[in-house]
Amino acid sequence: MAGTVHGILAGYDGSSGAKEGLDWAAQEAQARGATLTVCHAWSPGCAVKTSDAAAFDLARRIGERILEQGLLYAREVMGPRRCGRCWSLGQLPRSCERSGDAEMVVVGSRGGGGVAGLPLGSVSLEVAAFACGPVVVARGRWRPVADVVRGPVVVGVDGSAASRAVVAFAAEEAAFRGVSLLAVCALADSPGVLGGAHLVQDDFDQAMARCEKEHPEVPVRRQVADGSARAALLAAAYDAQLLVVGGRGRGGLPGMKLGSVSQALLCYAPCAVSVVHPR
Repeated sequence: MAGTVHGILAGYDGSSGAKEGLDWAAQEAQARGATLTVCHAWSPGCAVKTSDAAAFDLARRIGERILEQGLLYAREVMGPRRCGRCWSLGQLPRSCERSGDAEMVVVGSRGGGGVAGLPLGSVSLEVAAFACGPVVVARGRWRPVADVVRGPVVVGVDGSAASRAVVAFAAEEAAFRGVSLLAVCALADSPGVLGGAHLVQDDFDQAMARCEKEHPEVPVRRQVADGSARAALLAAAYDAQLLVVGGRGRGGLPGMKLGSVSQALLCYAPCAVSVVHPR
């Protein structure tokens, strides 16, 4: 996105999951020719409540050290001139305020806190729900690499108005990687009205025809599934580089930021997942 302040914004807290996310973000920035901004959200904790200046200063210095470690790692991948840093006082979701000035926000699947063994941390979930534009929850290495088959970018399309931004982002990602785009439309979740499935498929076909016209360099494959979107997308993502979905589909409650399908994919997809919110 032209004119962005932060380029690609990567959250980093020093954990192994955050390092995975930072590595993904750095590789993505390299591919896009974008800058990378490493963001650390530090919390002074009880120091604020007790007005303990020494504890507050200690928390700040620990946060600075973590941020510098992330920045050093990012510079090893990208070089010093294309990496920046920023602070977020409090929890990471506050950095969502900066997401409007970024091409995308990248986080690991989970950070250093929380309950061990959870497939998705609460902070990653909140960022995926409330940040502007595309959010990537990284899993594994950014692809392609020499020893890995170059799988497709998979996108879930339900033909809704919001899915246009989803398809556009997925096509851009496929073009960056030089791979095909696999578009999946699931009819089991279509509106429960007479002819609803046909309407969804017609909207899907129109959306993909528009995508093929706007991105002629990207080979596009279409897959219409009779089952649920959750099952169809998880199966399609088995060898994918990236799975791209919207925050929520046609169903669900008004005002929901993340639907049940998007949440399930964030937890269980075998590859990195991008949730795209219209700006």
